[in-house]
Amino acid sequence: MSDTTTPIAVADRPETSRSGGGKSGWHFLKGHLREYGILIALVAIMAFFQVATDGILLKPVNLTNLILQNSYIVIMAVGMLLVIVCGHIDLSVGSVLGFIGALAAVMIVQWGMPWPVASLLCLAAGALIGMAQGFWVAYFRIPSFIVTLAGMLVFKGLTLWLLAGQSVGPFPPHFRLIASGFVPDIFSGEHLNLFSLVVGIAVAGLLLWLAMRTRAQQKGIGAEVEPFAFFAARNLLIFAALVYMSWLMAGFRGLPNVFVVMALLIAIYAFLTNRTTFGRRIYAIGGNEKAASLSGINSKRLTFLTFANMGMLAALAGLVFAARLNTATPKAGVAFELDVIAAVFIGGASMSGGVGTVVGAVVGAFIMGVMNNGMSILGIGIDWQQVIKGLVLLAAVIFDVLNKQKG
Repeated sequence: MSDTTTPIAVADRPETSRSGGGKSGWHFLKGHLREYGILIALVAIMAFFQVATDGILLKPVNLTNLILQNSYIVIMAVGMLLVIVCGHIDLSVGSVLGFIGALAAVMIVQWGMPWPVASLLCLAAGALIGMAQGFWVAYFRIPSFIVTLAGMLVFKGLTLWLLAGQSVGPFPPHFRLIASGFVPDIFSGEHLNLFSLVVGIAVAGLLLWLAMRTRAQQKGIGAEVEPFAFFAARNLLIFAALVYMSWLMAGFRGLPNVFVVMALLIAIYAFLTNRTTFGRRIYAIGGNEKAASLSGINSKRLTFLTFANMGMLAALAGLVFAARLNTATPKAGVAFELDVIAAVFIGGASMSGGVGTVVGAVVGAFIMGVMNNGMSILGIGIDWQQVIKGLVLLAAVIFDVLNKQKG
């Protein structure tokens, strides 16, 4: 298997030795532009908008809104990454999000069903939708573009039918807490949500420890590792950024509930893609499906499961979006699939499959979110926002193509 099919994480990229010796810092950086480029881009974009907006971007209330506004994009980007790494695409996620939000509204608001039961049924419905689409892609070899384009149209129509063309709401207060609630402060701090701050510092410390542990393991087996200066600078930057963000949000209302949901998803799927046989096989399929099949990998089943997972995460995003709006609308989810796909490609995934990381997809989602938020604060119209986002996506794809040609 080539190294392009190996799942690589920004925080713990396992390096295989190619030359057997150390590399200079600049040579190493040139060979890993995909991984480092997105982090550098996010820092640069945030710094630019922080200055351009006179510090509004990183104010606690705006930072919290930034997380809430992009939560459903991040959730779907995690699932879309697996689909794209597998060599496919899902154009129906926006419509599925809207349909599941409408289904939740009908069950909770109109039928009076308890919201936990309705939420579980909605997640199951999303998984079934993913299974239905994945069945045709995996077992009948119908192009995923066609299948999911049909799904996009079908679920747009079903959303209109289910809501009868009108908005349905409001939701019960406890359901709204999914997207609008905050982690309570069990330490009862006066001016800071101490519990949120402690959790943020603990998470940042855990990530730093895991990165150090992974590096030590790589050195222990003789694998080539990145120069220490790069390792230290990158991980200390991530640690400082997480602690600073936690401190800012602790001074406002604390960590949003949906932030905890996102963090758990990122941790679970990063582990799944990097540390399990299931994850490695998905990358193998995307890299070379014929070779993977000859190796005994059941590519059909894995493709089917990848789409089922995408449907479930789209349903979760639908619940979060509906809870945030406190209503289900026929227009929910329109063009969301474009932001999700753009986030994954900007985050370093390859159009041909086999390459991409969960962390990269999340960073790509926040690049899109910071751009949207920053341009809105600056008063840039939606027309030019779309133009700029389109150019950024094009630049990411061009970079991917040129990077492959060099390799």
